[in-house]
Amino acid sequence: MLPWMHLAGGYLVISLFWRLRGHRVDGPVAFAAAVGTLFPDLVDKPLAWGVGVLPAGRSLTHSLFTATAVSAIVLYAATRYDRHSAALAFVVGYGSHLLGDIVPKLPAGDFDSLTFLLWPLLPLPEYEGAGPVVANLAEIYTAPVAYLLASPARLAGVVVVLAVWAADGFPGAAEVGRYLVAEKHRT
Repeated sequence: MLPWMHLAGGYLVISLFWRLRGHRVDGPVAFAAAVGTLFPDLVDKPLAWGVGVLPAGRSLTHSLFTATAVSAIVLYAATRYDRHSAALAFVVGYGSHLLGDIVPKLPAGDFDSLTFLLWPLLPLPEYEGAGPVVANLAEIYTAPVAYLLASPARLAGVVVVLAVWAADGFPGAAEVGRYLVAEKHRT
């Protein structure tokens, strides 16, 4: 799954989760959820494809063992620094990332490709490497409108996520705006 798909899916999950708890998503929660949704790929992909210290782009932080440990550390730190909502959002975002990597495999019964969840106890599935991902990214960046319009489901997904984000009051947008304005005045 591509990064923005993890972000979009994670935002829908966190928005629903927060609504079920009777809360609204705010900027810090949205940011923590975004970091959580991207965390496994921000660690595994560079360490596998760039540095070569991990065996695959879906290994260390995609493992349930690491996910459990990282989540426990984040939740423990939250109790020390009184950041419970942000920590919970990170953990939910992290979980949504793993679900996003799992769910597409389930309808086809492709359970052999899910061994990354129990790495290093189980061997990793065979991967094609970074090539297909890089080619897909190149297609998206060179023709983003064509990429969106090529798939009605993709376009509908963007509309749904933007509608939910708007209904939530665009959490995080004000914080990013303030940061960008502050940076402009700093230079």
